[in-house]
Parts: sequence; C-alpha cells; structure tokens
Amino acid sequence: MPVSLIKKVDDGRIRLTQELRDRLFRPLPQDAVMSWVWTIAITVLGGVLRFAFLTRPRADDKLQIFDEVYYVHDSWTLLHNGYELNTTNDGPGFIVHPPVGKWCIAMGEALFGENPFGWRVAAAVAGTLAILLLIRIGRRMFRSTLLGCIAGLLLCLDGLELVQSRAALLDIFLMTFLLAAFGCLVLDRDHRRKTTLRAIENGRATVRRLPGRTLASVPWWRFAAGVFTGLALGVKWSAVYFIVGYVVLSLAWEIGVRRSAGVRRPIRDALLDETGWLAAFVGFVLLTYVASWTGWFVTSGGWDRNFYADGHGGHPLPPIINALYNLGQYHLQILHFHTTLDAKHPYQSWPWGWLLLDRPVAYAYSGKGFCGVGVTCSTETLALGTPTLWWAFLPAIAATVWQWIAGRDWRAAAVLVGVIAGIVPWFAFPNRTMFYFYALPALPFLILVLTVVLGRILGDQSATRERRTVGAIIVGTYVLIVAMTFAYFWPIYTSETITYAQWHARMWLDSWI
Repeated sequence: MPVSLIKKVDDGRIRLTQELRDRLFRPLPQDAVMSWVWTIAITVLGGVLRFAFLTRPRADDKLQIFDEVYYVHDSWTLLHNGYELNTTNDGPGFIVHPPVGKWCIAMGEALFGENPFGWRVAAAVAGTLAILLLIRIGRRMFRSTLLGCIAGLLLCLDGLELVQSRAALLDIFLMTFLLAAFGCLVLDRDHRRKTTLRAIENGRATVRRLPGRTLASVPWWRFAAGVFTGLALGVKWSAVYFIVGYVVLSLAWEIGVRRSAGVRRPIRDALLDETGWLAAFVGFVLLTYVASWTGWFVTSGGWDRNFYADGHGGHPLPPIINALYNLGQYHLQILHFHTTLDAKHPYQSWPWGWLLLDRPVAYAYSGKGFCGVGVTCSTETLALGTPTLWWAFLPAIAATVWQWIAGRDWRAAAVLVGVIAGIVPWFAFPNRTMFYFYALPALPFLILVLTVVLGRILGDQSATRERRTVGAIIVGTYVLIVAMTFAYFWPIYTSETITYAQWHARMWLDSWI
C-alpha cells in the first residue's frame, strides 16, 4: 500500500492514516438508539396507513379487486392442496407465476380466513417491512440517520407502494424480498471492508494481495442475499435481472476494496478470489427457488407433475430426475406464456412512460355509495405513484449518473444498478402486455437515487451552517410537498367514497381516467 497511508509500524502492527481508514470503512453514526426510535416511528406510520380500512378496496359488490380474483383462489388451494387447483374441474391449474407470493398470501388466509383482511394482511406486512428496510439501508449507505429516515418516509408516502400493500397481488412481495437482498449485500460490503481494515492493521494483508477468506470473512450476508433473491425469483421471474445486477455489484465492490487497500492487481485478484463465492451466491438463489416448489414436489396433482409418465405408458423416470424433468417441462410452458403474452388491455403501459405516470391501473371503480343528496359519487382504488415523488425521479437519475461519473460515488452506482434491473429489461419486450406496477421493484432504488440528490442539497458536515440551513429548508419543503400530495390522493388510493367532482379533480392527466 502507499507509504503515505501508513502512519507507522510498531510491534508488528500497522497504524493507518485516517484517509485510508475512511477509504476502507467509515463508522456508522453514533446515534444507534435514536436511529431506531425514528425508524420505528416512521415504520409504525407506514403500517397504520397500510392497515387502515384494509378490507375497503372492492369492485362494486365484489370483494376481490383486479387480479385478486386469481391470486386469492390460488393461494387458498395452495394452502389446502400444496398446489394450485382449478376448482372448475377439480384438476390442476396452469399457473404462470411461481408459488412464493401466493404462499405469503396463504399465510394470511391461514391466520385470518378467506376474507379481504385475511388475503391482504400479508401484503400490508410486506409493504410496512419494506419501509423499515429502506430506512436502515439508507442509513448504512449514506452514514446518515436523517437521509435513511427521509428515504423511508418517501416510501411510506408513495401511492403505488401503498396500493400494492393493500391488495392480494404479488409485486409487493417481489419488491420487499429484492430490497432485503440488497440490504444483505450492503451489509456484506461493510463487513468485508471492516475485516480488510483489521487484516491490514494486523499485518495479514499486503500490497500484493488480500488474505484468503477465513470463517470470519465468509460472505454469509451475501449468501443471505442469495436466499432473499431466490424468494423473489419464486414470486416472479422478473427477479432474474436483479441476480445479474447483484453479481455485478458484489464483484465491483470486491474490486473496490482491493483498490482502496492498495492491491496492485485488484481486478485480477477479485476474479480469482471471488468467482467461486459469487457462484455460491447464485447457487443459493437457485436452491431457494427450487425449494419454493416443495408443495408441487411432494404432491402428485400439480400441473405437469406426471408429464413424463403420461407420455410413456405410465412409467416415470427415476424419482428425483422425474420430478425435475416434469418441472422443467412446466417451466417451458410458463416461458412460452410470458414470451407470447400480447393481449390488449385498457390499462397496459410501456416502460418509457412509467416514471411519467402516463397510465396508472384502476384496480376498482364504482359510482355507487352516498356522498350527498343528488350528488354523483365515485369510489376508486388507483395504482398511482405520488406524482410529486415520481416526477422527480428522472432529473434525480440524471444528477445521480453525474454523481457517479464525476464523484466516483459507489452509492450512486449501486442504486442505479437497482433502477436498471427493475426497468430497463422491459424495453426488450415491445409487444408484451405490461403494466405500470411492474416498476414497483425499482421503486426503493428510485427513492435512494432521489436521496442521493437530497443528500447533496443538504450538504455534508464540512458545509457551513448557512449552507446546511438552506439545504434543510429545501429538502424539508420538498418532503412536505410529497406528504401533501399523498394526502390529497389518499381517497383514490383507498376507495374512499367522494363526489365525482372531487374524483375528477384528481385526474391530473387525461390518461389517468
């Protein structure tokens, strides 16, 4: 390592300059207790908003809204049969999404019954936990409790996340599992840099090479990220893009820690040292995904469960091979469905319009109810992000790209990877039927992108008091505007009965109607 970064050598121990310490590992803020007080307070607020009137969204006199008509039924049959059942003919159902999200819904149904609260409670829990996760991830990434709390509060006040947290649909589970996986990777990065700093201090690391991994430096957090990513893949296959993103991030961070430590060949060494560990991460993803099909494996009535035997005179392959072969056949049919899905839908939209909120999805609408004598009423559940939040994402992305290029900020690069994995791949399917809520997995990363910009506006500890005061006023005003916008749209997020005129006033764009 550069001599200028070594303070002195004494009794075999290396004392390092603060510059190198900061390059390798910056300590977390010294407000651990208060940070949890604020974390819990914001999470409780988010929970109250997500559980309030949880049974209320409904389509006219029907209890289920939008695709709840599929997932509620599938979850109930999973709970009682281990696989999805087509109750029309008591035969197996051809289902185009893996079972994890439906198992989550089924847990709520097991606890509270097959009723609106029972089938929506798991989504509300997942959406609330996502707020807590984002606060802690933001605090760790930015080394700022304030910025972590701002990120969590913005997620708390987003309309799309709120609506998805109040419906028995899959995407909220996909988002939460992917966010948990990202948090584990951030913890893995911190742990790796902290153990590297100790290794250098103890003389176990040299300018030529970091020491090999010991039990203390095994990437357990990365493996945990693999499990959460596998669970996300078990909700929807779109998580596959995040697998690629997370592998790229992990490798980039391993190269980065070697560069910070002064290793001469950081890229070569990272590839040599970490390829096996990254393969293990992918292995945990795949093992978790396959395990998510346990209900299908241990029963005999699932779709294509006996595919090979049915075509070969009732003679199956050897047990394990037979099950995996049949599951592979099932997956080919699912893949065919997703690659040929091009049916027109009144609420379909394209990725280039998602951040502009060009076409939200109406989960339920009714003109019934009482809101005054002789007054036309409206009741709607509209999957629409908070406009003053979402319309800030595009300029924030541009600013964060500049922060990454000009400042070589690893945080900017990390959150941009999440945005890219969540949105960009959808551009490859121009003819596929898509919906705005497909952007939900990218939402926490979009908020972190915005947090990068808000952090720059606030200024760091080296800024003058006047500079930080002005920054605090700007950021505080913006968060207040988001909160006011969220409150204004609350009635159409939660199926509150309002007058038609009040409903129409909230249709800011013609495409929202």
